[in-house]
Amino acid sequence: MLETPWERRLVNMAGQVNDLSNDPINSSWVADVPLEKAYQLCDQLSAEHSKSFYMASGLLPEYKRSAVRALYAFCRTVDDIVDEGVVNERDVELDYWRAIVRGSLHPRADDLVGQAWTDTRLRYRIPTQYALQLIDGVARDLGNVRYQTFDELAIYCYGVASTVGLMSMYVVGFKTPEAVPYAIKLGVALQMTNILRDIGEDFRNGRIYLPQQELYAYSLTNEDLANGVVDARWREFMKFQIYRTRQLYAEASQGLRYLERDGQLSIGAASGFYQGILEAIEANGYDVFSKRASLSAWKKLKRLPSLWWQLNTMR
Repeated sequence: MLETPWERRLVNMAGQVNDLSNDPINSSWVADVPLEKAYQLCDQLSAEHSKSFYMASGLLPEYKRSAVRALYAFCRTVDDIVDEGVVNERDVELDYWRAIVRGSLHPRADDLVGQAWTDTRLRYRIPTQYALQLIDGVARDLGNVRYQTFDELAIYCYGVASTVGLMSMYVVGFKTPEAVPYAIKLGVALQMTNILRDIGEDFRNGRIYLPQQELYAYSLTNEDLANGVVDARWREFMKFQIYRTRQLYAEASQGLRYLERDGQLSIGAASGFYQGILEAIEANGYDVFSKRASLSAWKKLKRLPSLWWQLNTMR
């Protein structure tokens, strides 16, 4: 399973899994605002900002669905601080969330996302380190975003995406620590899909996530990205990126068997929906500068029967 140095490094970053209990516990934390209202807001944020996640999480039992949407709202809020927050207030806001994660500070009375997330984190025993790693990972975008190698980029992907998968694993439920490397690999695949889809938009925002060494290997430059060049060099480069990402998805899919049965379809669907984005990039002729690759709701639904069949065959 651990075939490369970057995989071994990310598994070491995840650490040991000590608690395999999948039964949520009652929280000792009591919110000033009814939790139902807080969870409803998280549900709304999920529906507004990620149709793929919202549809995939809808395949979970209700109590797990609410929890993963609270997790999504936490991740989204932290990400928005970096992308859209007031420049001189970003560090203060991120430290606020670090304090909430550590339990040294209760969420503000008007912070419904913080209240729902705190309740979810406590009830599902989500390890503090993953949430802190997520915040630190997102904070990387405050600096000069450049990665020389894929190994360096994989560390970034772990921080902003694999950590989300590891936290989700505690809500969905898992049977063995063997699930950890697969969750990490799925997170890298999902984030790589985001990166490939958003190359043009990210460049306009001053961010280049693509490994510089790999661009150089295909005789591409940052100037080519600035000009939105789609030629033979670019198409071959994108074919390589998509091939590697698909390999990650294929390897990660073997980990679904280690999840609780009522969560397998949801996680498999999220993976399938994002793989559809890779197909859309190909259909657009690898033009990620003037076209945004996406998957319609109908195309997402069409993927579910075959996924259900695959899961039953795996079982």
